[in-house]
Amino acid sequence: EAIWCYRCNSATPGCGDKFNWRGIGYLGDPCPEDDDVCVKVIERKGTMETYTRDCLSSLQGFRTDIPADKYEGCRPAARDLNLAHYVNTSVKELDVKRDHYDSTTFCFCFLDHRCNGATALSGTAGYLWKLVACLLLAMVALRR
Repeated sequence: EAIWCYRCNSATPGCGDKFNWRGIGYLGDPCPEDDDVCVKVIERKGTMETYTRDCLSSLQGFRTDIPADKYEGCRPAARDLNLAHYVNTSVKELDVKRDHYDSTTFCFCFLDHRCNGATALSGTAGYLWKLVACLLLAMVALRR
């Protein structure tokens, strides 16, 4: 009953900007929650980009910058003003305020299995091709 999502990050071959499921070596995992959503997180610092693909329920435990609107599509990360408010650390390399990256974008999808890897057919074009394929299959089935 659960949706299947790719679960990897940029350190995995094939999980970067140009996604290749053969590079990550598997076709995804079922998400732990029944009403889960596939997520692709894109974090940018200058010219460097980091990609994380996972189920939303797996990220909710430690990410406080998940946008409130989790419907299909991409949106910028939310700002948590209280994050690390009471932390006093002398180690500057710790990203306790999550402000290392210049921009963070969350892309949500739940209408198709393993959709957090697809970039070529998205939005209206992807639905149009699926509709055309279904109509062609229906026409072939009716002629038999």
